[in-house]
Amino acid sequence: MSKQAATSYPKDRINILFLENISDKAVQQFNRNGYVKVRKLHGALSEEELIREIKDVHLLGIRSKSHISAKVLAAATKLQAIGCFCIGVNQVDLKAATQAGVVVFNAPYSNTRSVAELVIGASIMLIRRIIDKNNAAHKGIWMKEAKGSYELRGKTLGLIGYGNIGSQVSVLAEGMGMKVLFYDTETKLPLGNASAAKNLKDLVSQADIVSLHVPETAQTKNLINKSLLKSFKKGSILINYARGEVVDLKALATAMQEGHISGAAIDVYPWEPEKNGDSFETPLQGLPNVILTPHIGGSTEEAQENIGEDVSVKLFQYLERGITNGSHTVPAIGLPPVEN
Repeated sequence: MSKQAATSYPKDRINILFLENISDKAVQQFNRNGYVKVRKLHGALSEEELIREIKDVHLLGIRSKSHISAKVLAAATKLQAIGCFCIGVNQVDLKAATQAGVVVFNAPYSNTRSVAELVIGASIMLIRRIIDKNNAAHKGIWMKEAKGSYELRGKTLGLIGYGNIGSQVSVLAEGMGMKVLFYDTETKLPLGNASAAKNLKDLVSQADIVSLHVPETAQTKNLINKSLLKSFKKGSILINYARGEVVDLKALATAMQEGHISGAAIDVYPWEPEKNGDSFETPLQGLPNVILTPHIGGSTEEAQENIGEDVSVKLFQYLERGITNGSHTVPAIGLPPVEN
């Protein structure tokens, strides 16, 4: 058995709190490395609950539903690090965390494949209008027809955002025989035969399917709005597995009702329920050729295990060696192992 790394504070006194049903693999990794005080809760906590629970916590693990505000961080007098077991970190007040000296890690690459595969799957389902045919079959109605159903081959996929997930979707789409256009605010090296569009309107006017892969920022809020939707190619499809604030859903619903947009797959929303079983509403409910899913783009067994391992390793490296590579709140520092 390999010798466990030491910390300046006894491992058996380090309190760790995991929220939102973080993968058991992460808990097991901490236990194997000598961290025995690990609490795991299945749901997210409100701000008031977090303030009460976090007072003696040294390390906090969350996913996307737990909002770590400045008030929560002010109450976390012993907190050293936050591990976001997900892609984004917008649920953490990074400015307050920086001021408090709390490092924040995430797993920006671990669910890339899961999301990319789902985008391709949704593209096939929507362009073939499988959703409507499936609903009819469940109602006992036979609906065999080719009208309005197409192949992906030869169609144009427009990617808004060409980062880790967008570029992976690009590769998979080319394997299906699609032409790929992308738009990104930063200059990106195209993979395969993908090419950059001049601007957003140029992209959406050419694309048969538009897929979003951008973070939630002030610049991307309602990026897909009434005005831009008018520039979309008539009969095109919109897929959003990025962030809920990026699409004006009322404007999208109107564009679909008017027949300008023929289908949509939405996995993220401006407001999302706190837990399973809660009620949920969106303007897209009841519209034809629409796939609505409950923020499951990265929810595969493989992705969650990868995320658990990725974030856990970053936290170990920070606690035991002071390494901050991948942190969003402090400069990146990489230190070699100490030889005894």
